[in-house]
Amino acid sequence: MTRQFIDLSIPICTDIVSDPEILKPQIEYMAHGETFPQMAPFFPGLAQDDLPDGEAWAVERLTLSTHNGTHMDAPWHYHSTTDEGRSPAPSIDEAPLDLFMRPGVKLDFRRFADGYVATAADVAAELDRIGHDLQPKDIVLVNTAAGSVYGDPDRDYVNTGCGMGAEATLYLTERGVQVVGTDAWSWDAPFSFTAKRFAETKDPAIIWEGHKAGRVRPYYQIEKLHGLEQLPPSGFTFCCFPTKIKGASAGWIRAVAILEG
Repeated sequence: MTRQFIDLSIPICTDIVSDPEILKPQIEYMAHGETFPQMAPFFPGLAQDDLPDGEAWAVERLTLSTHNGTHMDAPWHYHSTTDEGRSPAPSIDEAPLDLFMRPGVKLDFRRFADGYVATAADVAAELDRIGHDLQPKDIVLVNTAAGSVYGDPDRDYVNTGCGMGAEATLYLTERGVQVVGTDAWSWDAPFSFTAKRFAETKDPAIIWEGHKAGRVRPYYQIEKLHGLEQLPPSGFTFCCFPTKIKGASAGWIRAVAILEG
């Protein structure tokens, strides 16, 4: 039996647009020949010429949001409470680790138009199409049109793909799903489309509705996955342990699918 590991993460980088301008990460790269002043105070009397090729270490300094790169949102991100107000929403460092290495299920929603809000009926129909009986703690990944746009300088990744509405999200969580993910910028539909609908309807319930479903039942949500088209609909294990950041609304992950066969 062979085991295949598939990396489903995007890198944290500055040369590919994966966030709006105000939220973009910043990275300062410091090469081996530039960092001797950092190393020298640890070793009094050391000269740079004493080091092989005069090289110290390579190091980077990052200015990041916890929501840059492939990351996992905690229920604390969506609202201060969950369980319909009965419980404080957990932060990412309070996440139960047993949720994050589980059977994965992929819903192929690439056919839906940008800005479309997927419904419970859409989820049920896709599960029926792929022949999967959803189980508690399955990790559900949504493959949208945004996946093929990431990295294309002529396309708008942030405003591409469908979103998951409150109805679709609650359909999953009421069946015991506690971890979900998307290859789009957000679990919800792109804000530009929601803003247009809000201008027409003035209905605040449509704003961030998929996220706000976490007020009813807590769930963990992965955004900015990549390469989901490589996965079968089911039959793989998905790993997504988040970085432990005290009291934080999210943590970066290295998302990996494991296929046996």
